[in-house]
Amino acid sequence: MGLMRMAARTAVVAGTATAVSGRVAHRQAAKYNDQAAEQQAAAAPAPAAPAAPAEDDQMTKLQNLAQLHTQGVLSDEEFAAAKAKVLGI
Repeated sequence: MGLMRMAARTAVVAGTATAVSGRVAHRQAAKYNDQAAEQQAAAAPAPAAPAAPAEDDQMTKLQNLAQLHTQGVLSDEEFAAAKAKVLGI
């Protein structure tokens, strides 16, 4: 009877160890898959921004400068210098 009890205990211990080992391996695999997905998402190139907003921004700045010039806040020289700066001339 002692031999049977020892064999049964060994089987239970071995089965438990196998189950725990499998669970640990599964968790590690899931962790590495999540990390790989995050790295791929971070490495994806950002979509290119359209050029239209830069032109709209430039046009808005020029309109604001024209209003300031019309109101007399900017002199002719200041307006010309600011306009050249906005246009990159």
